[in-house]
Amino acid sequence: MPQKERTKQQKEKVPAFTDISELPGVGPATTEKLKEIGYSTVEALATATISELEAAGIGEKKAQELIELARETIEISWVTAKDLVKYRSSIGRLTSGSKALDAMIGGGVETQSITEFFGEFGSGKSQICHQLAVNVQLPEERGGLNGAALYIDTENTFRVERIEAMAKHLGLDTDAVLDRIVYAEAYNSDHQMLLLEKADRIIKDNGVKLIIVDSLTAHFRSEYIGREMLAERQQKLNKHMHKLLRLARAFNAASVVTNQVMARPDEFFSPMVVSPVGGHIVGHTSHTRLFIRKTAGKNLRIVRLVSSPYLPEGEVLIKITQDGIEDVEESEREELRRR
Repeated sequence: MPQKERTKQQKEKVPAFTDISELPGVGPATTEKLKEIGYSTVEALATATISELEAAGIGEKKAQELIELARETIEISWVTAKDLVKYRSSIGRLTSGSKALDAMIGGGVETQSITEFFGEFGSGKSQICHQLAVNVQLPEERGGLNGAALYIDTENTFRVERIEAMAKHLGLDTDAVLDRIVYAEAYNSDHQMLLLEKADRIIKDNGVKLIIVDSLTAHFRSEYIGREMLAERQQKLNKHMHKLLRLARAFNAASVVTNQVMARPDEFFSPMVVSPVGGHIVGHTSHTRLFIRKTAGKNLRIVRLVSSPYLPEGEVLIKITQDGIEDVEESEREELRRR
């Protein structure tokens, strides 16, 4: 479509297409090519890059036209900072189950961005993911997003029993809750990336409002060993995380990843003896980074806000029980102080 004609169409308001096959100039062959590389919806196509479509055999000019039309359809455009206030009002907040933790991160886990929980094994990262997968199904007045969860499991830590216990504690129907968690186990890093690349149709059809990758770096860390493979690993991680971010923005969903840590024995005087895996790539792409660690109290965890685009660093105490993530009672705080 010529640029002049497209500009005129935009002024007359581009019709809202619900499927890529409805886009002008997209025939069955092009539709099949797009779906093969993970672009089944207009929202996902709008966040694609020209090079990604070229990899599927679509010419540069055609790729640019498709992306531009998809973007016009969902009204991605320049806005003023004042308009941005109105735009950001659509961003949702998902409760973690702890009021203290929610307050520290600005009211809950934010949609259209990536929230990262990192810590040592057994610190409770997967427990938080389980809780969020249940909480996202709550109505908005209870801190949920009234949506489903997409759960990519890379370490075989997902347990149905925990979901059932958490759902029961919140007074939810356990079968209904389980039915709204779309689960897949990733067997290696390529499979992990493929699952996410093919997820746009699943997200749209199931009303997914939370995307979980637990854990983000486990496969990459085990498969790309040695300094000579570091560049390739980081490039793939970068692509994977940006795909996750684009999906979160296209569908107004919250994205949560967990991350492993590595010891830093060279930093003798550092208060944090571990660092998250993934280096600057993960650090720059995660909007909210939370370090979770065990403490002396039974089932108690310290969660520290390490970085945020607009919030100050902070630290709160939470509790992980059979019922899920909870706030810590004042009596438990006093007991901890006396130790």
